[in-house]
Amino acid sequence: MTSNIILEQPIIELIAEQRVVLYGVSWQQYEALLSTLGDDFPNLRLSYLEGTLEIMATSPEHEKIKKTIAMLMEANFQETRTRFIGIGSATFRKEAKLRGLEPDECYCIGQEKEFPDIAIEVVITSGNVDKLEIYKGLGVQEVWFWKKNKFSLYALREQEYEAIDRSSLLPNLDFSLLASYVKPSEQYDAVMEYREIIRRSQQQ
Repeated sequence: MTSNIILEQPIIELIAEQRVVLYGVSWQQYEALLSTLGDDFPNLRLSYLEGTLEIMATSPEHEKIKKTIAMLMEANFQETRTRFIGIGSATFRKEAKLRGLEPDECYCIGQEKEFPDIAIEVVITSGNVDKLEIYKGLGVQEVWFWKKNKFSLYALREQEYEAIDRSSLLPNLDFSLLASYVKPSEQYDAVMEYREIIRRSQQQ
C-alpha cells in the first residue's frame, strides 16, 4: 500500500548540498513519509521539529566517518567490558513533543531503553533544524557532535543541554584519543590500533 503525502502550499528551501527543508508539515504527514520511505533509502535522515521537516541525503564521506566512529566506540565498549546496545540510525520520535529524527549512531548503556542514552551526529554541512531541541524532547542524555575533526559534547541537565568536556555516562573515555583515530581513509588500521591501546590500558 502506498501512502501519498500532499502538503498544502509547502515552503521548500534548499540548504547547501543534499538538504531540503519543508515548513508546515503535520505530524501525520511526517509519519506517512517515514512509512513510505521505509528501509529503502538508508542514506536519508529526516529531522522533524514542530512542523519543520529537514530531509538530508548523506554523502559517502559522511557515512565513512560515522561508521569509523561506530567501530571505534564498539571497540572501546568491548575492550572495557562496558555493556551496551548499539542502535545505529533507527528513527526515534515522540508525537506529544512533535519531534523525531534518526541519529547517525546511538547507544544505550547497560540495557535497552525507549530512547538512547547517547546520540552521535556527524556534521559536515549545517542544517536548518536545531537537533538539540529535538533530542531534548526525546530525553536523550548526551549528544555528541563530530565536526571539524573534533567532538563537542552536550549533556541534558535540568531540561536543557549544557556543553561538557567529559561524558558522565562514560567518564573514562578519552575523547582526544578517540578523535585522533577517526580516520575514515585508514579505517581498519585505525580501529585495530585504537583497540590495542585500549586493551593495554586495561591491563595496567
